[in-house]
Amino acid sequence: MSGAGRPAPGRASGLGRVLVALYAVFAVAAVSRAAVQIATRFAEAPLAYALSALAGVVYVLATLGLARAGRRWRTAAWAACTVELAGVLVVGTLSLADPAAFPDETVWSAYGRGYLFVPLVLPVLGLVYLRSESRRARAA
Repeated sequence: MSGAGRPAPGRASGLGRVLVALYAVFAVAAVSRAAVQIATRFAEAPLAYALSALAGVVYVLATLGLARAGRRWRTAAWAACTVELAGVLVVGTLSLADPAAFPDETVWSAYGRGYLFVPLVLPVLGLVYLRSESRRARAA
């Protein structure tokens, strides 16, 4: 087993690599978008822009958690994917139930509709991947 902070060997190929790449893209996109929105238009939709920033932080944590080896990183990945799924479900539901509360979209609005629903599918794939990885580790 590799040490904490090193790349995780099982994530160097296949679904692990795809998940890390997707999370990295979403991390850069969400953090960049939120930074611009907060810097230029925060008063227009503070809740939406703060949630976009939160999503960005969650995506960064998920990227690192999935990419790195070690128990703490694995725990971080579990937490990030769980928070992301909860965020997508809660914000998605609220954004449809009360559109006035979200005058501008977040990454998680309408279950990620603006991002082809990838924000809804990504944490599910991440959690399934982490679960299968945990089972493989226990079996080894």
